[in-house]
Amino acid sequence: MTFHYADLPVFARFDDVLDEAQFRLVPSDWTIALCDIVGSTRAIAAGGYRSVNYAAAAVIAAIRNALPETEIPFVFGGDGASFLLAPGEEQVAGPVLSACITFVRERLGLELRAALIPVRTVREAGHDVLVARYAPSPDVAYAMIRGGGLAWAEAALKRGLCALAPAAPGTEPDLTGLSCRFEASPAQNGIILSLIVVPRAGADAAALRRALGAVIGLVQADPRLGQPLPDRGPELGSRPSSVALTPQRGASMRDLLAGARRRIGALVSFLAFRFRVSVPGFSAPTYLRELVANADYRKYDDGLRMTIDSTPETARRIEACLEEAETAGLVQFGLVRQASSVVTCFTPDRLGSGHVHFVDGGEGGYALAATQIKRKLGAAGP
Repeated sequence: MTFHYADLPVFARFDDVLDEAQFRLVPSDWTIALCDIVGSTRAIAAGGYRSVNYAAAAVIAAIRNALPETEIPFVFGGDGASFLLAPGEEQVAGPVLSACITFVRERLGLELRAALIPVRTVREAGHDVLVARYAPSPDVAYAMIRGGGLAWAEAALKRGLCALAPAAPGTEPDLTGLSCRFEASPAQNGIILSLIVVPRAGADAAALRRALGAVIGLVQADPRLGQPLPDRGPELGSRPSSVALTPQRGASMRDLLAGARRRIGALVSFLAFRFRVSVPGFSAPTYLRELVANADYRKYDDGLRMTIDSTPETARRIEACLEEAETAGLVQFGLVRQASSVVTCFTPDRLGSGHVHFVDGGEGGYALAATQIKRKLGAAGP
């Protein structure tokens, strides 16, 4: 029987992500596509975190635009992204990833690395890849991944396995629908908490589920907590885009005219968002309500990953719970306290409701949480 990701059932309760019965094996003839920003910690320290987030979201937009008729399983990781591709889709995704490498270098001043790694290779290395679909709202579903294979592939990416070369200078991917126009949203309960919790190899499965379930339960116990965006949506930035792109050199007149049309469209939507009004064919208030409902602020990709709005007391309880699990040899975790969250948006159809929004902490988020885990692994030795 052919495996179709879009045919998998969806679950709407996030704690069901701990239920192994929700997940299905990804066939061995599929491919993992993945990328990350080299030196993301340095870029964040230099004030470039919005650009780091934008680069990761740009790859998701480019892949989805290149395969518009297919629901692609993907995960946004803050400073990178991962995809599961059906047979044949990797032939489309490869050139797109190469174009993204060039775009990120030339227009954002960052170094993106990318690879296509067969699922078969992951299984031969002793790991697995299983996927499920979590729907935070009736309009979108996000991929949840477990089995250890994605984490292995991310480590292999850093080693240079199956690395892709950049496209020719000046090559740009199709980023239609990608925007980064909103201001950071201040914490409403005191803290924006970004955390990554990675299971330890060989950890007792039942004890691990209890530990992760306790963390999720602490968030879900108080209906005020969790969602890191205000109910009315984030505030619009002072300009149509909050990410500065380096102008492309040698652009043709056709490209310049297309760019002018995009800027006019961006200006119209900018004004609609600024005044939170409807214009012919588009309702900014409706879009903002859907943005909050659709936001991707919690996920599972070989580990629990959440950016949540929290009280200081709940943040302390979450950290204590994770420290206990870490001491017991169940997990390793990274946790970052911040004053705000940020969102990068992909709206493939501005008239539809299926737009997706990638949320991260405003002061380093997932990238800094991952760095904490790397330091712990380094301190533990080989």
